Amino acid sequence: MKRFTSAALLTLATLAAQAQSVDGEVRKIDKAQGKITLKHGEIKSLDMPPMTMVFRVKDPGMLDRVAVGDKVRFDAAKVDGQYTVTAITKAP
Repeated sequence: MKRFTSAALLTLATLAAQAQSVDGEVRKIDKAQGKITLKHGEIKSLDMPPMTMVFRVKDPGMLDRVAVGDKVRFDAAKVDGQYTVTAITKAP
């Protein structure tokens, strides 16, 4: 049981580290390709400096909830070798 508990805690800690929300601004939306261009701050979990770049989106429905120019908070991860937005919301 101790092994399972330790493994479960390690998995949760890893997921928490990867789920760092980042501030950004929507620069472009490509619904046909399921991509979004974001100007963003540093993404420590991906060892990425601030920049503007194109991300895939985990769920294409995310693109219906934001518009070009919106300030957003988002989570990103490397999924199947591609930088992917896994969650996104408009910033207050």
